[in-house]
Amino acid sequence: MTTLADIGVSAAINISGAFLFFVAFAILRLQPWNDRVYFPKWYLKGLRTDPVHGRAFVSKFINLDWRAYLGFLNWMPEALRMPEPVLIDHAGLDSAVYLRIYLIGLKIFVPIAFLAWTVLVPVNWTSTGLEGAQIKNITSSDIDKLSVSNVHSRSERFWGHIIMAYTFTFWTCYVLLKDYEKVASMRLDFLAAEKRRPDQFTVLVRNIPPDPDESVSELVEHFFLVNHPDHYLTHQVVYDANKLAKLVKKKKKLKNWLVYYQNKLERTSKRPEMKTGFLGLWGRKVDAIDYHITEIDKLSEEIVVERKKVINDPKSIMPAAFVSFTTRWAAAVCAQTQQTRNPTLWLTEWAPEPRDVYWQNLPIPYVSLTVRRLIIAVAFFFLTFFFMIPIAFVQTLASLDGIQKAAPWLEPLVSIPFIKSFIQGFSAWYCVEAIPYLLANNIDDHV
Repeated sequence: MTTLADIGVSAAINISGAFLFFVAFAILRLQPWNDRVYFPKWYLKGLRTDPVHGRAFVSKFINLDWRAYLGFLNWMPEALRMPEPVLIDHAGLDSAVYLRIYLIGLKIFVPIAFLAWTVLVPVNWTSTGLEGAQIKNITSSDIDKLSVSNVHSRSERFWGHIIMAYTFTFWTCYVLLKDYEKVASMRLDFLAAEKRRPDQFTVLVRNIPPDPDESVSELVEHFFLVNHPDHYLTHQVVYDANKLAKLVKKKKKLKNWLVYYQNKLERTSKRPEMKTGFLGLWGRKVDAIDYHITEIDKLSEEIVVERKKVINDPKSIMPAAFVSFTTRWAAAVCAQTQQTRNPTLWLTEWAPEPRDVYWQNLPIPYVSLTVRRLIIAVAFFFLTFFFMIPIAFVQTLASLDGIQKAAPWLEPLVSIPFIKSFIQGFSAWYCVEAIPYLLANNIDDHV
């Protein structure tokens, strides 16, 4: 049975943990090696330079300015006082919406908590339902008197709970409606003020049906000239170029190493050497710069050959294409409407940004993609369903009765007031939260 002491221990542990994590974040954000992590937008705008350069060795990793730690929380009130347009320009729309989430929570729960403590708590506390019930094998504590279980059956006091339930529901829906309208307006203003991007005028078309008389490119052009004659601009078919992408990725990696060795040569005035074996641990020792230049040239020739092969091979053309329109409105209409009577053909969706496209998955056929989604949905259902078994088991062990039955020799330890409060108020939640991490680690070990 949970008591006020148990709840107090749980609250103290959670508040202390949250405070420690918050202080750790505030300190880590001041370190030079984390500067690009916490201020990426400033670097993109050129408003901030890397603090690592031009410093002593230790100062490149640790901020030795003690004055910076005295005001390490000053950014919080400044961020809360900052107008939303300035905040969006400074940190992006996501940051402004993220702060609004906390404000929504305050708007919802502060009035609800006030009404609950001023109306529901007196209604429940002044009743004598638990004392008058005298139910066998059921015990209660003072904390239970704050709940609705202390109200007599068929009591007029239930009207207070019913009225408060409708009041809480109405207030929550009202606050969510108003704030969602504000966020939607902010998003539209942000998109209207943003620079135009190709993906805003483009849709991704999948499952293009084969035509014996036309190629995929000709079929796409003909289809959209007929169905969207006033807004169609151009298109680009999708090629199965996964092998070409691997070669390009490998070339990019070699170029990065080449830049590294060239910088090393400038610093040391000595030509770097390397071994050609696995991870550079063994093999023939060669000049690192000449070796990478030679490998890059070889890859460049392979890339040219593979690119020609992809372009000239009809089998490399996939039944998918990126179609661009003259206006955002036309792209939105195409992305959100069915194009033919057959709902499995000419499937359209918003085209993601090029950096968000997982190109390896674009050649996957529609049927195969649908089967994969079905398998994932079924697996997720069974994972969720069977997840209740370990949760029930752990919660049983995390209670006092479960511990005493499973390990009677721990009864003297469990009888200590602080240990008892810790188990009742915190350990059950901790054990349940630890299950996903344990399962994830076990899965990773066996994959």
